[in-house]
Amino acid sequence: MLERQQRYRNLEVKLGKAQRAHQKRRVKAIHAKIKHQRQDDTHKFTTALVQQHSAIFVGNVSSAGWAKTTMAKSVLDAGWFMLKTQLKYKAIARSVVFAEVNEAYSTQTCSCCGSLSANSPKGRAGLGIREWTCANCGTLHDRDVNAARNILAAGHSRLAGGILVR
Repeated sequence: MLERQQRYRNLEVKLGKAQRAHQKRRVKAIHAKIKHQRQDDTHKFTTALVQQHSAIFVGNVSSAGWAKTTMAKSVLDAGWFMLKTQLKYKAIARSVVFAEVNEAYSTQTCSCCGSLSANSPKGRAGLGIREWTCANCGTLHDRDVNAARNILAAGHSRLAGGILVR
């Protein structure tokens, strides 16, 4: 993952030089190269995920909402919408369960005991807090791993309860 991001960052330097030199063709070519590298990386990653797993659950991340924050560059480089779209169609094609679940409070809810304590450390919702300890069971959580566990549990409970057909 880091090597992929580094590839994009190396092309940014070339892109900046071409833009300052007003080399329109070169700028267009570099943008196309970044686009194709991103598509290739995403295809390889999603194919591997679908081949290795029988069920895939993703959070309902709004990439459009995150693109308006200070993290816009990283969010757009990650290509969340494209990733979700490819995962969905590849999962359907290979008969893999794919579900999008609500990820509200997934980083703050304890994945061990399920509590969302009112007297938890204030500011735990902020992105600067990477680790926290549950006030009820005392488990130390990494923010991202805890969220992934909660999203997986939400996906499994959704499967157990059945998916509503409209």
